[in-house]
Amino acid sequence: MKHYLLLAFVALMLFFSRSVYAQQQPDTVSYYDQHRARRVPVAIYKPGHKNAPVIIFSHGYGQNRSDSYLSYSYLTDELALKGYFVISIQHELPTDSLIPSSGNVQVVRRPFWERGAENIAFVITNLKRSYPELNYHNITLIGHSNGADMSALFPIRYPGVVNKIITLDNRRMILPRSRNVKVLSLRSSDQQADNGVLPTAAEAKEYPIHVVRLPHTNHDDMDDHATSAQRKEILGHIFRFLEVKTH
Repeated sequence: MKHYLLLAFVALMLFFSRSVYAQQQPDTVSYYDQHRARRVPVAIYKPGHKNAPVIIFSHGYGQNRSDSYLSYSYLTDELALKGYFVISIQHELPTDSLIPSSGNVQVVRRPFWERGAENIAFVITNLKRSYPELNYHNITLIGHSNGADMSALFPIRYPGVVNKIITLDNRRMILPRSRNVKVLSLRSSDQQADNGVLPTAAEAKEYPIHVVRLPHTNHDDMDDHATSAQRKEILGHIFRFLEVKTH
């Protein structure tokens, strides 16, 4: 009887600790890039142990809302719980220009993706100073929509820094064709990527690019608006790609 009571107590404590962890607020820090005279707010989700692999998350376009980087807690919390050191970057500031909605989007939006890639590089540099114990040989980028376009551009602009990227429905920036960067791209059921963004069948065989379509998830359902079923599906694909053990 005592044995069963002890097991029940341990299970209850594990459930409670997991629940408390999921409800914890991340550490929020505002870095300042003197070279660009730009503030870069970040939210940091710590796994609780050293030498953790690093994930940099980039949010979808939020029309310059200041809390967009906090809108994917089902992802950031769960990744930290699985042992990753997660940093979510606020790419847009209230004083920024809005992203153009007309013209050749791959041209007029390119400066915004370039700025996002610079933000990512700047944050990684600051992390290496503040958290030298982390595993910087295993950096993964994850982004949604506009943030996924930034993530797709980053290994092209900064080769050799990251070894995996996960895009949640990037539509404009082509996915990198590189044998040194593994790519997972989760595609929505209601939006199509521009021509050339996704690999051809031949390119998918030549490069480590894995494209997965989500038949029951719209483009706008990939943040915290996602249902429990959508979250489970998205996280399942991400964990398998990252080779995270699940129960």
